[in-house]
Amino acid sequence: MIYPETRRTDIVETYFGTDVADPYRWLEGDARTHPEVADWVRAQDKLARSHLASLPGRDQFRQRLARLSDHAQLTAPVKRGQRYFFTRNPGLQDQAVLVMRSGLDGPDRIVIDPNTWSEDGSSALAEWAVSINGRHVAHAVQEKGSDWRTIRVLDIDTGTILPDEILWARFTGIAWAHDGSGFFYCRFPEPPTETAFDAPAIEHSVWFHTLGTPQAEDRLVHATPDGQVMLHAVSVTPDGCYAVISSMPGVGSNALSIVDLQDRDWPLRPFIDNFDHSWSVAGNQGSRFFLVTDKGAELGRVVQIDLADPQLRVIDLVRQREDATLNDAMLLGGRLVVSYQIDARFEICRYHPDGTPDGLIELPGIGSAGGFKGHPGDPEVFYVFTSHNAPTTICRYDMGDRSQTIWARPDVAIDLDQIAVEQRFCRSADGTRVPMFVVRRAGVSGPVPTILYGYGGFGISMVPYFSPAVLAWVEAGGAYVVANLRGGGEYGKAWHDAGRLANKQNVFDDFIAAAEYLKAEGIALPDGLAVQGESNGGLLVAAVVNQRPDLFAAALPGVGVMDMLRFARFTNGQFWTSDFGDPTQETDFRNLLSYSPYHTIRPGARYPAILVSTADTDDRVVPAHSFKYTAALQNADLGDRPRILRVEMRAGHGGGKPVGQALDEIADLWAFAARWTGLDMAK
Repeated sequence: MIYPETRRTDIVETYFGTDVADPYRWLEGDARTHPEVADWVRAQDKLARSHLASLPGRDQFRQRLARLSDHAQLTAPVKRGQRYFFTRNPGLQDQAVLVMRSGLDGPDRIVIDPNTWSEDGSSALAEWAVSINGRHVAHAVQEKGSDWRTIRVLDIDTGTILPDEILWARFTGIAWAHDGSGFFYCRFPEPPTETAFDAPAIEHSVWFHTLGTPQAEDRLVHATPDGQVMLHAVSVTPDGCYAVISSMPGVGSNALSIVDLQDRDWPLRPFIDNFDHSWSVAGNQGSRFFLVTDKGAELGRVVQIDLADPQLRVIDLVRQREDATLNDAMLLGGRLVVSYQIDARFEICRYHPDGTPDGLIELPGIGSAGGFKGHPGDPEVFYVFTSHNAPTTICRYDMGDRSQTIWARPDVAIDLDQIAVEQRFCRSADGTRVPMFVVRRAGVSGPVPTILYGYGGFGISMVPYFSPAVLAWVEAGGAYVVANLRGGGEYGKAWHDAGRLANKQNVFDDFIAAAEYLKAEGIALPDGLAVQGESNGGLLVAAVVNQRPDLFAAALPGVGVMDMLRFARFTNGQFWTSDFGDPTQETDFRNLLSYSPYHTIRPGARYPAILVSTADTDDRVVPAHSFKYTAALQNADLGDRPRILRVEMRAGHGGGKPVGQALDEIADLWAFAARWTGLDMAK
């Protein structure tokens, strides 16, 4: 394959006495404003799409993906009086719409339809919140997949968009004051126009917007202290008495502050004043707060702290379990609903507010449960259940009589009894037991073309969920495997810590061990294993390919962090130092350089086929990571398999992507993986 020509420069930087070449730094330019970068991107994308369009099975995958995706997809409803609000996509519509249902089984009315906002479907409804009185919905508009948000307000009964407009919101929720006067949100300062795309995300702050007033008059509630890098999240307690602000310097720890909304001055009271542990509010009864924390309990516990107690003593309510990781807790219908993960599978327990056990919420099967919606004083609760072989289902549960019904479950175009899911375990290089879920057709016993997916970072758990994309691959005769690697949250804080900073190599070792296991156990073909990952998972895929190129037939790194020496210079990269380390510190620098994908490519080794994917407006992991990595791959002698770059236009890190665009991308990925793993689409 003949690749587009890529200009090399002689840029070399010295870090702690070590010279590091960066010949493709010019590719860090924004393609929308740098003509040379734009020309290079167009040439690379044209080559990739021409190759992908020629692959056998690409159109078959696209057609089957459409059929498997063509079913209703709903979120758990939010109740306001006798109105229920939820999002719904009938299946193949580019964007989900916001729907209001009058009564539990009454008629539906579309409240917000983002499909009317743009011709190409790239405008999406992001965060939204309905006022407590059910009169207004504040909603965030996402353009072209960007993390930036514009918040607007809709009068639900009249359908009128109010003049209120909030700009430069990012990494924000929306939390209404209970009197309906306005809402809390988070934003950054307006960046300079010329650097708005990749400007560092600093000075995050919490504001309150009063309806009917310009944004310039919004009230500053909490700002990031000078010289600190921090993100904030704000919520209002169900009784409307307090605003809770969580302040995070990174992942895995946070401080908490409380705003007494009954005091007109809104004094900010530090509640948890350090960043040593993780804390989240599960609910409150007056001044008595229920919290989830890993302080003194690496697998999590539920405690109470009373604001009326001058010493703010921490009292145990639900102690740490040794057999499960506490995932979340909420006060709903007069009970504490506590979610646990056991080897990445879910169990939901009930407790009285004093911590006394009160049984289980029986789930429809083995899988994942979350998205709980309800109120502390209302027995009606909704939640979402899903698994690899169970479509996303909305369940309605009564906390009083424990009855449970299915509120919404889609019909899907596949016989799910023909899909087999099993959990396997392998041993990593240091003997650590690593779980994985194997999905394949029922009755398959011999090795087949296999995709291994991983993430392994930021305390994020890879839990079972229903995926038409996975089923399209499995239905075609392949196996799909999701590995639960260190760095995730499956086994609590210690599991996360074992895969970050100086321990990051453990994540790669776990993934390599999973790959070796799949071949040794006859699940994957000897030369039929592809690896896939996105974002931090894109870094994972690229790093393990550099370390063990012999293991893989194909690699699919998506929107990955590829330059580990410069990631903190762009957008919100500074917040990733809690997991990766700080390149300006020598110890961290040497560790980062040891696995940075851009810097550790091995000329002369035989590499797998590699399809790098990114998006032109990704302002979370800027596309320069993928551009530079691809240029370095194509410049090196790595064998005769292709190393190409697919660039999605008018798209970001993944959120808000139109359904049609997403299906096109998956069809390309699967066709590429099929070509190099030996999946015969003619069968």
